[in-house]
Amino acid sequence: MDKLKDLIKKIKTEYEKINPMARETLETVVFVVVMVIIIRFFIGEIRWIPSASMRPTLIEGDRIVVERFSRFYKTPKRGDIMVFYPPFEKLPNTPWRIFSRLTGFFCKDIAYIKRVIGVPGDKFEIKTDKNGKSLVYINDKPLEERYIRSEYYEKPCTQDMLCGPFIIPEHKYFMMGDNRGNSYDSRWWGFLPEDRFVGRAVLLFWPFNRVKVFGNLK
Repeated sequence: MDKLKDLIKKIKTEYEKINPMARETLETVVFVVVMVIIIRFFIGEIRWIPSASMRPTLIEGDRIVVERFSRFYKTPKRGDIMVFYPPFEKLPNTPWRIFSRLTGFFCKDIAYIKRVIGVPGDKFEIKTDKNGKSLVYINDKPLEERYIRSEYYEKPCTQDMLCGPFIIPEHKYFMMGDNRGNSYDSRWWGFLPEDRFVGRAVLLFWPFNRVKVFGNLK
């Protein structure tokens, strides 16, 4: 304990020797970084949409606000638009990678944005009729999906895809893009563990002519 006190005293003494101007700059930088971490981890962040997988709801170049506070007291619901790290994306826990995820600075971890379609305990199935029209069935009832681009998926379910019927396991979710013909989602890579969620999209704020608030659909 005495050694720790001596070390703290030494650090404090050396810090006080720093030029006041440089010290003020350093304190400002540290304060900004800490505030960024607190805001991003507990409140929310801004994201941009890089692909067409969520058309027509979100298009390339859209800017959205992603809230993160609700994850502390509730789980995602069907219809929520969620940002997450896909299960095949490795998330190294080195100090730098953790820092970059917390602050967003030089972050190389790839995040996806899709819609929650199946929640734990759901019986899930995609059925395609002879005309190529595909419908999602939840607990043997067709799911109303007024948000999707088309009920004709372009690529119907095949043996290498996860289309059901099956029961979604506990703490897992089935995610799909609104642009079903151009979305790499749970049909290909499987269930999403709940600890992979980053946050929920709540507001599209740019461009101004597309401003909208997202709510839970069910």
